[in-house]
Amino acid sequence: MVPNDRAGFRVLSIEQANALVPELHRRVSEILAKNGRVQAMVGELQSRVRRAEDERSGRRVGSPAHPSGGHAVDVTVRAGDSAEVQQLKREIASRVQAIRREWSLVEELGAVVKDPRIGLVDFYGLVDARLVCLCWKHPETSIEHYHELDAGLASRKPLAAVRARSLN
Repeated sequence: MVPNDRAGFRVLSIEQANALVPELHRRVSEILAKNGRVQAMVGELQSRVRRAEDERSGRRVGSPAHPSGGHAVDVTVRAGDSAEVQQLKREIASRVQAIRREWSLVEELGAVVKDPRIGLVDFYGLVDARLVCLCWKHPETSIEHYHELDAGLASRKPLAAVRARSLN
């Protein structure tokens, strides 16, 4: 017996999951665009923080001792932050929270968000009477792959073979 609900997510048929793809595509496209804007703001924040640190230490920007970016950014507003940095941190934090809420709305469609950086989501579904993940990655136009529950994107298998078997 297959559960109707797994950890709060519905089990969908391939057709039901594919019917959600246009809405999923629209929402994920918007989220990824907003995330791109946040990443640009994070880059600006890192630049401003580095400049302020360099000015305080007397270090030249680009010197070997200059810190590199690419790590998680702390958006906690600190007393020593300039007014511009404080405002930028608040804006980033607010936008990140909004993006998280939007991913929650994607999950309300029945999706399981696997990698929000690239727009990778799964739906629980059945293939050959087994519970699997129906796998969708932005900007695909339909769900054409699945994988086992304990596997991921690299283990995707085409649904075309499943459909062919069901027609025979």
